[in-house]
Amino acid sequence: MIEAGYLLYAGFAAIVAVMLALDLGVFHRTAHAVTLREATVWTAVWITIGSLFGLAIYLFWGDLVPATTYTNEEAALAYFTGYLIEKALAVDNIFVFVLIFGYFAVPAAYQHRVLFWGILGAVAMRAVLIFAGVALINAFHWVIYLFGAFLVLTGIKMLVMKSGGFEPEKNPVVKLARRLMPVTPEYEGERFFVRRPGPAGKAVLMATPLFLVLLLVEVTDLVFAVDSIPAILSITQEPFLVLTSNVFAILGLRSMYFMLADVVPKFVYLKPALSGILVWVGVKMLLVDVYKIPTGVSLGLVAAILAVAVVASVLKNRRGARLTAPAS
Repeated sequence: MIEAGYLLYAGFAAIVAVMLALDLGVFHRTAHAVTLREATVWTAVWITIGSLFGLAIYLFWGDLVPATTYTNEEAALAYFTGYLIEKALAVDNIFVFVLIFGYFAVPAAYQHRVLFWGILGAVAMRAVLIFAGVALINAFHWVIYLFGAFLVLTGIKMLVMKSGGFEPEKNPVVKLARRLMPVTPEYEGERFFVRRPGPAGKAVLMATPLFLVLLLVEVTDLVFAVDSIPAILSITQEPFLVLTSNVFAILGLRSMYFMLADVVPKFVYLKPALSGILVWVGVKMLLVDVYKIPTGVSLGLVAAILAVAVVASVLKNRRGARLTAPAS
């Protein structure tokens, strides 16, 4: 099933491991509040790495994977389309992260650590889901219709449903964690677990509120992965292209959060845009045996939908600012 070969996976894993080691072990060794400048630089770094990886696919795909059914151009186009779709859907994650950090009043200095380990766990979860999804489609072709219908329904639901009140404490995962393990009343620095004196002086392992926040970040990403992975599978079922486009997109999510956290709520047309993207890729899946929509068309349409949403949001915000500005 792994057509790209173990060497490609090993090289990809090495790139990710080196960058994560530099991120946490060098640039974020000590807890600190991430500045806008720092977040912007790291966002540019991750986008550059993801883009260079796509360029490498364009240049060397046929040489590294001689048995592939994709040309270099087709492989690169599938990678970049998947990357763009995942990046777009990841912006919705940022809004939820803002709500989680705000609800638990997570100090700014500890937010990077939570997102680092949360997204590292997300990479592992998504790898399992991606290979499972590809295996299902290869074994049972009709599964692709289920994925397509699910994406169409999810897109419609995203468009018509209003966001309800956000109450993390009612999340079943948080409730279960509190039931299974005692939780400290306050944060204990950037630690997820601490030992405190218990009955008869025996040390008791306790979770901290920061661990509960980490759990919620993981659960949030799992929920979003259920949408985003089938969306990318509508573009290609080549595991290596699905995995790499997905992982490179979400690895930049931490820096994107710190760069966009304050402005994401201003993208008022983001949800309709994401809804449209999900419906589109769902329809693409449903039509796979009737008419194969070119990947380039999907890439262009997704980019156009996002561009219109961003421009329309900016214009709406400017219009609102003019209307509320005091008369001179």
